[in-house]
Amino acid sequence: MSVTQINRIRARLAARPRPRDLAARRERLDSLGRDYVLPSDVTVTPVLAGGVPAEWTWTAGADDTQVLLFLHGGGYMAGSLASHRHVVAEAGREAGTRTLALAYRLAPEHPFPAAVDDALAGYRYLLDGGTAPEHIVLAGESAGGGLALATVLSLREAGLPLPRCLWLSSPWVDLALTGGTLTDKAAVDPLLSQAYLSDLAAAYLAGSDPRAPLVSPIHADLAGLPPLLIQVGSAEVLLDDAVRLASRAGAADCAVSLQIWPHMIHAWHLFYPEVDEGRAALRQAGSFIRSQLRGAEPP
Repeated sequence: MSVTQINRIRARLAARPRPRDLAARRERLDSLGRDYVLPSDVTVTPVLAGGVPAEWTWTAGADDTQVLLFLHGGGYMAGSLASHRHVVAEAGREAGTRTLALAYRLAPEHPFPAAVDDALAGYRYLLDGGTAPEHIVLAGESAGGGLALATVLSLREAGLPLPRCLWLSSPWVDLALTGGTLTDKAAVDPLLSQAYLSDLAAAYLAGSDPRAPLVSPIHADLAGLPPLLIQVGSAEVLLDDAVRLASRAGAADCAVSLQIWPHMIHAWHLFYPEVDEGRAALRQAGSFIRSQLRGAEPP
């Protein structure tokens, strides 16, 4: 474990505080991803996935029949293909799959349920293109984690085939903001705060019920979900979201693996080129995905 490495990231974030202007906030998150150069063996191809802007990513040795469908974080108001491209590429390398990252619509211009509609369109695009559902992994980070769960719940209610498994990193699944670590971890989370999350939730909800299942999946009936891997840092205000989600999914007879990474901050995977635990978390996610795609039990 390298606390020194994550503290360097903390210092960098502190030196670049979140601006008040929405466009500047979006640029700040995008710049975190653009700081990292993609390896030379990564191929990126733009595509419209069911009408949603998206990117295919391949690395050497990827199995073209298997797809990791990735939904980025950013609180439903920021994040993009640019902000998470390097993480998506490395996740696909570790999983041995090609990846499809979606640029779903963002609030406040496009509040709920626009993001859910776009995620469903991306998933249907894969099915319509001939990808078997048992060869699809649905993944999401932060708000993208909540969106991934909302997508699966929507698929279940529509009677459509579900993906083989779910990988959720630092998931935000309770927009009612009832988790205890929103206050308990406030002093150690350099990226999120309860006040900021409240602003994000208000923009995304636009008057919708914050406890609605497709908004806050932690309040949903979770029975019948595919196996889940949930990864979260111990230094996150959203720690309680992940822990409660694992508990409720387990109580609903879902197969759940919960990993709590000591000292890690929100969305630490973003900084994997500089943080050993970021690379390790991606390796473990890749191992989980590979085992699921082989039809084996998670390690």
